[in-house]
Amino acid sequence: MIAQTARRTLLVFALLLAFAHSAGDTTLASGPTGVNPASILTVDGLSPASRVGRTFRNLDPGYKRASYYERLHSLIVGGTWLVPESRVAPLVTVAPDVRALRENAGHATVTWIGHSTLLVQLDGVTFLTDPTWAERSGPFGGLVGVRRYTPPPVSLEDLPPIDFVLISHDHYDHLDEPTVRRLARIFNPTFVVPLGIGAWLADRGITNAVELNWGQSIEVKGLTVVCTPAQHGSGRTLIDQGRRLWASWVVLGSQRFYFAGDTGYYAHFKEIGDTLGPFDLAALPIGSYTPRSIARPVHISPEEALRAWTDLRAMRFIGIHWGTFDLAREPYDEPLARLASEVERRGLDPAAVWIPKPGETVPW
Repeated sequence: MIAQTARRTLLVFALLLAFAHSAGDTTLASGPTGVNPASILTVDGLSPASRVGRTFRNLDPGYKRASYYERLHSLIVGGTWLVPESRVAPLVTVAPDVRALRENAGHATVTWIGHSTLLVQLDGVTFLTDPTWAERSGPFGGLVGVRRYTPPPVSLEDLPPIDFVLISHDHYDHLDEPTVRRLARIFNPTFVVPLGIGAWLADRGITNAVELNWGQSIEVKGLTVVCTPAQHGSGRTLIDQGRRLWASWVVLGSQRFYFAGDTGYYAHFKEIGDTLGPFDLAALPIGSYTPRSIARPVHISPEEALRAWTDLRAMRFIGIHWGTFDLAREPYDEPLARLASEVERRGLDPAAVWIPKPGETVPW
């Protein structure tokens, strides 16, 4: 008990120190950066993000997030990082066939790296979603924060050439500074990001970036990338909450791909499905949904993920945002059981609901 109390105190101190250290990091771009504005198109049928002052707002007029104190308290006293190691166990990983991925000239594949990181190939183009190779997710490049208990199945340096990177929002487990710095240095991909994150990247010397609002699109390597709504939030410090936009993403080529990022359940799923669907593959989060009193506005449950999949009119489902970091209150393997139970209850096709091992490559 004494050790746990000391650990909690250390985390609180480290987080507060991180907030103070990052106090000046509140840059907000006034519009898209890193690309000729004429090449950015508007997609009819999607609602753009609005702001009140300098703070972005969700589409749901009744949206209300738990206070920052409640969230921080829940992390400190309820996170799995405080409980015995038997609560979590590394998932079984497989080594991806990197040579096959490098030589893939046109087949659509998806490889789960872990958490919300997917390596996606479509029409000869390779891209990543919310890449993190961090051993610990948190401030100061992961010096403090929540540990990773399932290691990445492949090193970042062994990846095939990365053409572009999608970032959904600026939370530490989705925007890992050491990872994006390494990606920029090794591959120089185009970072396609929501409003405000391009400026954050530029502050770190990463200038090959395109910022988009909801309902805007850009062509990258022949694929159309659309910034679509999500219900979440942003902020890496106490003073930059909501200053950078959060988003989901759609990638359109010979097939259609949807990436949810982090999100609560709302009508935006149907709006996206009606406007840009049906999709061939939808990547949706299935973990970190407890306690529901805090998580419901911003994190969907496994049951809501399947409901969102239906709203999107997607053929296939891949579950992400679980089994990687000590973030959630629920047991690490509970999302799989709840997902399987809901698939059976609703009479859905279990063959269309994918939960690959980290490192496993699946054609889609």
